[in-house]
Amino acid sequence: MPRTREEIIGAFPSAPAGGINMEAGMVKKALFVRLEAKPGKEQEVESFLMGGLPLVEQEPATIAWFGLKIAPSVYGIFDAFPDDAGRQAHLAGKVAEALMAKAADLFASPPEIMNLDVLAAKLPS
Repeated sequence: MPRTREEIIGAFPSAPAGGINMEAGMVKKALFVRLEAKPGKEQEVESFLMGGLPLVEQEPATIAWFGLKIAPSVYGIFDAFPDDAGRQAHLAGKVAEALMAKAADLFASPPEIMNLDVLAAKLPS
């Protein structure tokens, strides 16, 4: 049974040569935030998520950030970090602050924030 990262990667012989991004090893921690819009607030939630991108671009430890539409009134945010310090910096940042400030107005329930450990990732080179 494979035990090391190299043995695990080697267990996939169909992977193209050079097709494995070793930089993905920088991503160790992530967040998933589930958001349910109040009826009639869907467009405001979408605008909020799109407006968050420029703020997140100023966070050097936020390696990846996605604003997602899961269903007509269900949204999400997925972001990835090199370590827990980066994740905590993001949670203390401007987007999180704005999210909590608008939560009562925009969302049917409080944002559900899940801390995740990243097991594998593929990122652009």
